Amino acid sequence: MNLLYYLALFICVLLGGLPVLYGRRVEGKWLHYALSFSGAYILSITVLHLMPMVFGFRQMETGLYVLLGFLIQLLLEQFSGGIEHGHMHTHEHNHKGFFLTLLLGLSLHAFIEGLPLASWTELHHHLVEHRDSTPLWFLVGLILHKAPAAFALMVVFRESGLRRNISLAALLFFALMSPLGVAAGQWVALKSQWQMPVLAIVVGSFLHISTTILFETDSGGHQLSLKKIAAILLGLGMGALSLAAH
Repeated sequence: MNLLYYLALFICVLLGGLPVLYGRRVEGKWLHYALSFSGAYILSITVLHLMPMVFGFRQMETGLYVLLGFLIQLLLEQFSGGIEHGHMHTHEHNHKGFFLTLLLGLSLHAFIEGLPLASWTELHHHLVEHRDSTPLWFLVGLILHKAPAAFALMVVFRESGLRRNISLAALLFFALMSPLGVAAGQWVALKSQWQMPVLAIVVGSFLHISTTILFETDSGGHQLSLKKIAAILLGLGMGALSLAAH
């Protein structure tokens, strides 16, 4: 796996979180639109590339793993507090246990996100006659998703009064999780019998996180703003362009 993949996943988290820790008060109005774009983009990549790939195996068994992945992400969200899709509740909980569970939930989510990058290429090569650039397209989606998530995490930590050095350590820990997921994915790629279950679980996780982002609104109602609709359409369109890269 290209070393640049690891560096990109690590650095994008720092770029999202460090301005919150070391800059002046950072305006976060862009966050929901950035997440809407990345959610739509990840959904598009998942539906157009990952789902056809994993359902090339035994379909009923694969569907069960997809449901398992959906459930896993649902449970992780109970720990992360929805930070991965823009929830920044700084007043509801303010104790060490909350910060720890939030960080662990978000970090496990980031670890799962990194799993497909390594095994994706191997599995795609097994199912079709040529390799493609899908992992690179997916890497772009992860970067666009993880930077806003890091921003939201650091806003919660800062507004809750957590010390800067502790917040920085948490940010570095979070930044390492997706690269570790990629490394774990390389190991999974060596176990051919595990590739489909792992990727199917990832599909379920991505379906949950992306659809949750898309269906949420800034006002809490059922109406999407024009800006958010534009961000969603842009994300779906960019994901569709990945088909032309085959």
